[in-house]
Amino acid sequence: MNQLPYVRSKGRLAILAVCFFFLYAPMLLLVVYSFNASQLAAWERFSLHWYNVLFHDDAMISAVTLSLTIAALSATSAVVLGTIAAVVIVRFGRFRGSTGFAFMLTAPLVMPDVITGLSLLLLFVAMGNAFGWPGDRGMVTIWLAHVTFCTAYVAVVINSRLRELDRSIEEAAMDLGATPLKVFFVITVPMILPAIVTGWLLAFTLSLDDLVIASFVTGPGSTTLPMAIFATVRRGINPEINALASLILLVVGVVGFIAWRFMAHEEKQRQRDIQRARAGH
Repeated sequence: MNQLPYVRSKGRLAILAVCFFFLYAPMLLLVVYSFNASQLAAWERFSLHWYNVLFHDDAMISAVTLSLTIAALSATSAVVLGTIAAVVIVRFGRFRGSTGFAFMLTAPLVMPDVITGLSLLLLFVAMGNAFGWPGDRGMVTIWLAHVTFCTAYVAVVINSRLRELDRSIEEAAMDLGATPLKVFFVITVPMILPAIVTGWLLAFTLSLDDLVIASFVTGPGSTTLPMAIFATVRRGINPEINALASLILLVVGVVGFIAWRFMAHEEKQRQRDIQRARAGH
């Protein structure tokens, strides 16, 4: 009987190891083959040739730049709109149409990408015929489309954080004469900052990863990174894509680690502030 906890612990570790292997072994294999000198799947020798090819591929660099720009703009816009929407849902209480507002806000979460892309394409075409804008589809239309579905994800993340906050601090600030707008920017925003950062990173990743919706709302001359990768891979194995994916994994890993450290620090600081406040009472 004394060995039962030990056996359970070994079983958990084994399951965890299998899950991590299943998730990260393909990525590790991709990174390894990005240093393969051969263009075939068989290993030949270690080489940085495909990284050199990548850095001299103007079309791929252009696609990376376009995708990063759209992802950053989409994530920033989605954070602003998602925060406003979450505040309306959580802090404004029940109002006429609140249920419909909440439903329509979260609808993009369950809407198939094909339906979303097609509906946005028809919208942009109708707007172009009626108002003359947008004149052509490209970066702006992709940005608007990404903001549409990224806002829903950001709103859900910030919504859950807002519901956990202790409103007594905000109420105390307003009792001391602070305006609601000042309370929001001075007190509420710092308290939900980890959720804002998480929402921004989530929206950035979703925008950078999108292929289906961007394919509907883009036009000639505006090729995003997923579209370029998809078109290249359809023609066969290309180690240049392995090199590009390895660099993306590196950047995402570094950014994710920094964001995790920042959120962990903010959470510890919040816990310390709560303990001080309780000790003061």
